[in-house]
Amino acid sequence: MSPTSETAEGGGRRLVIVESPAKAKTIKGYLGPGYVVEASVGHIRDLPNGAAEVPAKYKGESWARLGVNVDADFQPIYVVNSDKKDQVKKLKELLAESDELFLATDEDREGEAIAWHLQEILKPKVPVHRMVFHEITKDAIREAVANPRDLNKKLVDAQETRRILDRLYGYEVSPVLWKKVMPRLSAGRVQSVATRLVVERERERIAFRSAEYWDLTGTFATGRAGDASDPSTLTARLNSVDGRRIAQGRDFGPNGQLKNDALHLDEANARALAAALENTDFAVRSVESKPYRRSPYAPFRTTTLQQEASRKLGFGAKATMQVAQKLYENGFITYMRTDSTTLSDTAVAAARAQVTQLYGAGYLPDKPRTYAGKVKNAQEAHEAIRPSGDRFRTPAETGLTGDQFRLYELIWKRTVASQMKDATGNSVTVKIGGRAADGRDAEFSASGKTITFHGFLKAYVEGADDPNAELDDRERRLPQVAEGDALAAREITADGHATKPPARYTEATLVKELEEREIGRPSTYASIIGTILDRGYVFKKGTALVPSFLSFAVVNLLEKHFGRLVDYDFTAKMEDDLDRIARGEAQAVPWLRRFYFGETGPDSGSAAGVGGAADAGNGDGDHLGGLKELVTDLGAIDAREISSFPVGDGITLRVGRYGPYVERGEKDEEGHQRADVPDDLAPDELTVQYAEELLAKPSGDFELGMDPVSGHQIVAKDGRYGPYVTEVLPEGTPKTGKNAVKPRTASLFKSMSLDTVTLEDALKLMSLPRVVGADAEGVEITAQNGRYGPYLKKGTDSRSLESEEQLFTITLDEALAIYAQPKQRGRAAAKPPLKELGTDPVSGKPVVVKDGRFGAYVTDGETNATLRRDDDVETITAERGYELLAEKRAKGPAKKTAKKAPAKKTAAKKTAVKKTAAKKTAAKKTTTAKKTTTAKKATAKTAAKKTAAPAED
Repeated sequence: MSPTSETAEGGGRRLVIVESPAKAKTIKGYLGPGYVVEASVGHIRDLPNGAAEVPAKYKGESWARLGVNVDADFQPIYVVNSDKKDQVKKLKELLAESDELFLATDEDREGEAIAWHLQEILKPKVPVHRMVFHEITKDAIREAVANPRDLNKKLVDAQETRRILDRLYGYEVSPVLWKKVMPRLSAGRVQSVATRLVVERERERIAFRSAEYWDLTGTFATGRAGDASDPSTLTARLNSVDGRRIAQGRDFGPNGQLKNDALHLDEANARALAAALENTDFAVRSVESKPYRRSPYAPFRTTTLQQEASRKLGFGAKATMQVAQKLYENGFITYMRTDSTTLSDTAVAAARAQVTQLYGAGYLPDKPRTYAGKVKNAQEAHEAIRPSGDRFRTPAETGLTGDQFRLYELIWKRTVASQMKDATGNSVTVKIGGRAADGRDAEFSASGKTITFHGFLKAYVEGADDPNAELDDRERRLPQVAEGDALAAREITADGHATKPPARYTEATLVKELEEREIGRPSTYASIIGTILDRGYVFKKGTALVPSFLSFAVVNLLEKHFGRLVDYDFTAKMEDDLDRIARGEAQAVPWLRRFYFGETGPDSGSAAGVGGAADAGNGDGDHLGGLKELVTDLGAIDAREISSFPVGDGITLRVGRYGPYVERGEKDEEGHQRADVPDDLAPDELTVQYAEELLAKPSGDFELGMDPVSGHQIVAKDGRYGPYVTEVLPEGTPKTGKNAVKPRTASLFKSMSLDTVTLEDALKLMSLPRVVGADAEGVEITAQNGRYGPYLKKGTDSRSLESEEQLFTITLDEALAIYAQPKQRGRAAAKPPLKELGTDPVSGKPVVVKDGRFGAYVTDGETNATLRRDDDVETITAERGYELLAEKRAKGPAKKTAKKAPAKKTAAKKTAVKKTAAKKTAAKKTTTAKKTTTAKKATAKTAAKKTAAPAED
C-alpha cells in the first residue's frame, strides 16, 4: 500500500509543491480534496545576486562576492531570493498543517535541484516524496502520486556544479570586460561561445569576395502535345562542354577564386556559346531512374521544435518555449524540455490509432517505428514532445486558438507522421547533348522526382532553413523520353550568377549549430539567445542574427586572453564532464578545483587526467593555469588594441565606451578625423567607401556666432541622440559642485538640419520654454518642447500643439482658446499606417506598422508589438512583423499593478482598542522593531540595486 493511500484512509492532508501557479491550478483539479497544491514560483533559493545579498557573517571574506567559498571545497552560499520570502513563508505555513510533502518539480536537473532546495529550506518533519510526471493529465498525475521516488542526489550535484561553474565564469570574467571594454557587460560559459559563433560568421562575410559565373538554361520540346503525367517540354541546365564540367557556385572559394578545374564561363563566353547552339540538333543521351524513398522525421525534442516553429510559424526560440510551456501546464502536450526522441508505448499506440482513423490502414507500417536518441548524454527520463494522454486530441478538438493552436497542431502532425509509412517514388536524371556551330560538344542535364506513395508526407512536411530549398513533397515531372529521342531547343538563354557570402545565423540555425557542437544544454538555448540579444551583443535584421561591433571587441578579448574558455571543443568537453558528474563517474570538487585553480592530478575529475578543466588557459597554449590566475594578471591586455579593427586606407573602427566610431590618424594630431558609426550598422556593411562617407560628413562643432546678450559662442553639434545647439561657456566656469553652471542646450526641430541652422534659429531654440502670457487668474502659460512633442503648460495642465513652429508663433488668445476646450482624455485621431505588411497567419487580419507615442510598432488590430532597436520601418519584412506579434502574444497580456485596497476595520482591530496599557506598550515596541527591520531591508535592497552583478549562463 502506498503512503498516499494510507494517509487517505486516515484523512491526512498532503501538500504538493510544483513550480508554476498555472501548473498548480491544473493539477489541483485532478487530485481533489485532501491535497493542497501550491507553487514555488520557480527557484526559491540561489547564490547571492550582488554584495547586498551576501550574509553578514561572510562579508569580510575575499571570496564572498562570488557567493562560493573557493577555499573550502567550493561550498556555495545559498540565500532565499528576496522576492520569494513571502512564498517560502506561505509554504512553511502550509507544510505545518500537512501530513505528507510531495515535491513535484520538473524531472530534469534543474527541477531536481529546486526540489532539493525546497527540502533544505522547509526542513519537513513529515514524510517527503519526489513526485514526477511528463504530462499533466488526470491519469499521469494520479500515477505519479501513487508511485513517488526518492530525490536523485546525483542530478542535484550535477546541477549545483553547473551553477557554481557558471557563477565562477561569469563573476570572474565579466569584470575583465568592464575594465577593458565597457561597463556592465557580461561573459558566460555558453553565451560567450554563442556570441563567438555569430561573430565568426560575420567575419566570414567580411572576408568574403563574390565571384561571377555564367551558365546556360535550355528549354527543350519533345514534339508531343503532352499532359500532366507527360509534359511536352523540359528545362535543363548546361552541365559540361567538351566533357568539362561547368563551374557552379560551390566551385568557388570565399576568396572568389575557382577551387578546381571546372570550366568558368564569363558573360562573353556564355553568350557566344548560346548563339552557337541556336540551330543545333539535340538528342537524349541517357535516362537514369532510381527509386526514391523518404522516411518520417523523428518526433520533436526541444531544439527541433524551436527550429521548425521558426521556419513554419515565424516564432523565435523564446516565444516557442513560452507557448509550449502554456500547452504543457494546461495538459495539452508532454514536457517540452527534452533531449529525447523516444515515444512511450502509450504514445505509439495513440499515434498508430490516429493514422488508421485519419489516413487508413494503408498508411500504417506493420511495426511501430522507434527513434534512437541523436543527442549525446540525452536525459532519457523524458519522452519526445507529443500530445498528452493515451488518445491524442486532434487540433480541432482542443478548443485552442492563436499561437497555442498553431504550435499544438505542429506537434500533433509531427507525432502522428512519425508512425506512418515511408514516402516512395522515383527520381530521374535526363542528359541532353548536341554539337554547337563552333564544334564544341554541349551537354545539358535535368532532374525530376515523382512520388508514387506519399506516406507520412500526407500528414507532415518538414520546413527548410534555406527559403529556396525544395521541400520533400514537391514533385518535378519530366517528359517520358528514352535514350536517342530527338529534342528541339525552343530557347537557350545565358544566365549570370554571383556567389553569396555564408548566410547569417537565425535563431533556428544557431540552435542547430550549438546542438551539433554539443555546447550547452538544449533546454537553455532559448534563454542564451535571449541573453545575447538583451546584452546588445547581437541584434536582429529580419530573422537574421547580426553581431554588434561591441561583440567583436568582447570576442576579440576572450579569444586572445581566455582562448580555451571560448574554444568550441573545450566547452563541449566541459559539458561532457558535467554529464559524467551527473552519472556519478566523476566528483564535483576535484573538477571545480582543477578548473578554477589549475591543479592537476589523478583526482582532477577528467578521464586519465587529460583534457579536463585544467586546460582553461589561452588558446595559444602559453598558459595552462586555472581561471583564477587568468583573471588576476590583466597587464598584458591592451584595451585599445582589442577594441580596434582596421577598415582600410588608414581608417580604424574602434569600440568606445559610448559606442562604435571610425577614426583616421591620432587624436590631437593634424589631419585627425573621427565619426560615429550607427549602432544598427551590420559589421560587413562597413566598407572603406562607407567609412569615408561617415568621415566626410560635417562633424564636431559648427560655429554659428556670438550670443549678443551673453557674449558666449553658440555652436551646433551632432550628438548620439540627434543634432542640437549649445553655448560654449568661458574657461574656468565651474562644471561640478554647488556652483556648477550648465550650458543652455536645445535639440533641433525635425524641420531643421546642421547644414542650415542659423544663429537666430539657435537663440530662439535656447530661449524655450517661452512665456506666452497669463490667464485671467494670473497663472502663467508657457510653450515647451518635450519628449512627445510641443505642448502648452499651465500649472499642472498641459495641452499638445500641432507643430513645433507654434512654440514661437502661438498667441495668448490662441492658447486660451485651446484651454477653453475640454481636455481630450481619449485617443487622438488615428494616424495613417507607416507601412502595410500583409495578413497575419494567426489572426488573419492585416498587419501594419504605425507610429505610436513610444515609437513605431506593428499591429494586427488585436496585438501591438513595439519595433526593436534593430528594426527599421523602411526595411522591416512581413515575416519579422509576424514574429514580433507572435512573441508578444506568447508573453500574454501585460500584468497590471494592483492598487492597494484601503485597510479594512476588522473585529480584531476593535478588540485591540480595548487592550490594557501594558499590551499597548508591548505592541508599540513590536511595531518599532518591525519598522527597524523594514528599514534595514529597504537599505539592503537599495544597496543591492546599486551593485551591478554580472549575468551568468
